[in-house]
Amino acid sequence: MKVPLHITFRHTEHSDMAEARIRKRAARLDKLHRDIIACRVVVDLPQHRRRKGGMFQVEITLTVPGRELVVNRDPLLDHAHEDAYIAIEDAFDAMERKLKEYARELAGEVKRDLAPERGTVGKLFPEEGYGFIVARDGREIYFHRNSVLGGAFDRLHRGAEVRFSEEEGEKGPQASTVVPAGAS
Repeated sequence: MKVPLHITFRHTEHSDMAEARIRKRAARLDKLHRDIIACRVVVDLPQHRRRKGGMFQVEITLTVPGRELVVNRDPLLDHAHEDAYIAIEDAFDAMERKLKEYARELAGEVKRDLAPERGTVGKLFPEEGYGFIVARDGREIYFHRNSVLGGAFDRLHRGAEVRFSEEEGEKGPQASTVVPAGAS
């Protein structure tokens, strides 16, 4: 990596063991693709009022030439993420898959649709931090607050036009990047 690895622990105490594991997995990513510019990892223990135990959310942002690859492992989807190490492993496994797909795209093995899709916000659950986009073909696409660029989640409303990039999630299609129409 050209920029040193940046690790943040949010709403939880720093863990030397977790940091060591993150550094080991980040080094593995660096071996997969030598053109990685930067890697930022956030280990978060969001505060949810309705639950007793906390579930870790791990976000990895990898900067490569011409693109940012982002993985958000939503703790609402997997109770195994009550263990920070499992959440870290799951997030890095997902990033390895994304990085391998990116490498295949660079090699010309995968066609990439460069134009983002368009749709409107059909359902929005602000307190839970997610919503659904209605794509132009009528499909509903899940998105999480962390997928909305520029911290614009709180400015979204039902019916708002958005551009988005779709990927296959654990439970169906999800938007990996959401940009409100009119935003750059």
